[in-house]
Amino acid sequence: MKLEGGCYCGKVRYVAEGTPRLQAECYCRACQHISGGSPHMFMLLPPDGFRYVQGQPKTFARSDLEKPVTREFCEECGTHMVTRRQDLPFVILKVGTLDDPTAFAPQMAIYTAEKQAFHRLAEGLPAFPGMPPR
Repeated sequence: MKLEGGCYCGKVRYVAEGTPRLQAECYCRACQHISGGSPHMFMLLPPDGFRYVQGQPKTFARSDLEKPVTREFCEECGTHMVTRRQDLPFVILKVGTLDDPTAFAPQMAIYTAEKQAFHRLAEGLPAFPGMPPR
């Protein structure tokens, strides 16, 4: 699968190739902060198939956390495109940055214990209060 996308202003563009390992919705508070209140829709993709083809993102990692994630975003418009975790061998790609977000088909919802009353889960979508069992 080949996916293309980028930031809102078009300064940063990427190509992601490979089969998504997981497609999911995350309702954790960190994702709510980053998204402005919504759940985070994401795909886990192999890092060797992901590359920036135009521009380079800025990065941010919280210095007060023991295992912070690194967020990659456009310095011009602020669009958050990718998250990387040291303990996860995948790129966490933000679905809203895809040129064709219809490629997204969520398999589950995670951290639903932290969802807000105004969040709605799709009927029939497997949901987990935290991370799913491995």
